[in-house]
Amino acid sequence: MAIFLSILWNNIIPLAVMIAIGITLHRVFSLDIKTLSKLNFYLFSPAIIFKLLYTTEVSLQSALHVLLFFVVFMLLLYTSVEIAIRVRGIEKSRRGAMRNSVLFYNSANYGIPLNELVFASNPFTLSIQVLIMMLQALLPNTYGIYSVNAHRISGKQILKTIAKQPVIYAIPLGFLMRGFGVPIPHALQVPLDYAANAFIGVALITLGVQLGSMKISLRSLMLGDVLLSCSLRLLGGPLLASAVVWMLGIDGLMAKALIVSSSVPTSLSSVLLAVEFDNEQEFASQAVLVSTLLSILTVTFVIYVMG
Repeated sequence: MAIFLSILWNNIIPLAVMIAIGITLHRVFSLDIKTLSKLNFYLFSPAIIFKLLYTTEVSLQSALHVLLFFVVFMLLLYTSVEIAIRVRGIEKSRRGAMRNSVLFYNSANYGIPLNELVFASNPFTLSIQVLIMMLQALLPNTYGIYSVNAHRISGKQILKTIAKQPVIYAIPLGFLMRGFGVPIPHALQVPLDYAANAFIGVALITLGVQLGSMKISLRSLMLGDVLLSCSLRLLGGPLLASAVVWMLGIDGLMAKALIVSSSVPTSLSSVLLAVEFDNEQEFASQAVLVSTLLSILTVTFVIYVMG
């Protein structure tokens, strides 16, 4: 019960408050969700990724283990989603959004606080979570863009769109500047901090604005597809992660950190992608909202099993 209340109070309620603020602001002022989406994609998200990579100390051995785990894990998770899509017969226009809702998980504003809570701010497990967050940030800006656009624009146009995403350049830049010890001038450090600190708040408000623009009812709730997405994300994620760490012989704190990181709900990136490229916005928003609520139970159970 103590773990349950800690997760509820430290993780879920703060997220819910920010989402509620977004819903309220939209109902009062009719905010432009496209503008909020662009701020997240082109400014706040690259800023927080660059800052964390530049400031977090990560060993090469840990990075290689995490990378190997992530590749195997994502391949297995993708296979599971594809099987589910084929069995359920999901329409083509929604398939990309369904994949994104399972493959992209909230490794930043949910995963990092959760990691600090579970592992008592252990710097080693935090570095693992930062690596997962970096890889998760790269996916929506590459594969995610492809998945929501593949059925309607050419491959050349998709590549051009991907090439315009700042996150792709922020990741290697952060690694290189840290590796070579390149200092950031104070005149740039201050605005970088401002932009990075704004990411979580603006992303949650964006989700609130999207939810506030929806007329949520039992009829509008895509219950079958949303529950399928949540099952694959919240139950399939940690089960597959456990299998992968066992197959790769990863144990100890690293194994536990990787399994816990895989148990978090659907990422806000799936909503931002849906809004930015006008693809299944309601489904994406419902998947994030329902998975976040259900994660109160599922994440608590995963932590309990992890001991």
